[in-house]
Amino acid sequence: MRILFWGTPEFGLPSLEAMRGAGHDIAGVVTNPDRPAGRGRRLRTSPAKAWALEAGVPVLQPERPGEEAFLAAARRLRPDISVVAAYGRLLPPAALDLPPLGSLNVHASLLPALRGAAPINWAIIRGHRESGVSIQRMVAALDAGPVLGQTRIPIPEAMTAGELYAEAAKAGGARLVAVLDDLASGRAVERAQDASRATWAPKLDRAAARIDWSRPAADVANWLRGCDPWPAAWTSLAAPAAHAGRTLQCFEPSVDALRPDGADAGGIRAGTEPGAVVRADSVRGLRVATGSGTITVGAVKPAGRHRMSAAEWVRGLPDRKEVRFG
Repeated sequence: MRILFWGTPEFGLPSLEAMRGAGHDIAGVVTNPDRPAGRGRRLRTSPAKAWALEAGVPVLQPERPGEEAFLAAARRLRPDISVVAAYGRLLPPAALDLPPLGSLNVHASLLPALRGAAPINWAIIRGHRESGVSIQRMVAALDAGPVLGQTRIPIPEAMTAGELYAEAAKAGGARLVAVLDDLASGRAVERAQDASRATWAPKLDRAAARIDWSRPAADVANWLRGCDPWPAAWTSLAAPAAHAGRTLQCFEPSVDALRPDGADAGGIRAGTEPGAVVRADSVRGLRVATGSGTITVGAVKPAGRHRMSAAEWVRGLPDRKEVRFG
């Protein structure tokens, strides 16, 4: 098949490689326009565009995917079908219906669960023990079209959003090729979604990633893992005074066990103020009180610095006994 691919980040690259490896013709790659990024505000090429340039595939970068000039250019590529994998924008009907076989989407959840922009993050934040990838036919409603194939992915206790992202991207490419084979042979079965079972995964950003220490320890740990590496869960510092008002991103959480008397393994009892740093140790790192129990934070990233172990960060503090989160 001749395929018009729509995608921007690394998530779509395994799909591109899988389709090319299976003998499909990538007619073109549609990706977002280059944008200024980083401290130097230099234009950044998307991973999908970089792949296309390396492969000698035409690249289209419309400001809006409904522009008539773009649609005319896309038609000239004569695609049989469109495949979308994390393009980042909604496609209007004129774009969805442009190829004769319509448009498929590689979505990183087991639809109808976790429709929306951030299914990988929210699967971990909500403590799911399983997620996956769905190949669905795109319709006007968000992530609501019939499903042609799914792959399940277990979520181990310590898995981060970044790790699930990599697993889902790889699984998506393999399942996509199987669905394309089924379409070509006439074996494809499209299963309508049960809208009554739909859940949502709204977009996350850095402002929304602030840690709510009043949540139970397991929920806080899930939040840190679900925001790792992006948008990165963060908290503010109230002390030491030299660091007051600064932010600290937190990673690699573990929930501390509780003793029979209700205290955790270090003797911290219920009622300790959520967000209180109950240990700032130059060897064992940070332990922080939550709404129920404590967690150990294994790694941090201070504003403007690199990610490091929590113990390394503590060693650099002027007074490690006075650490408090605001």
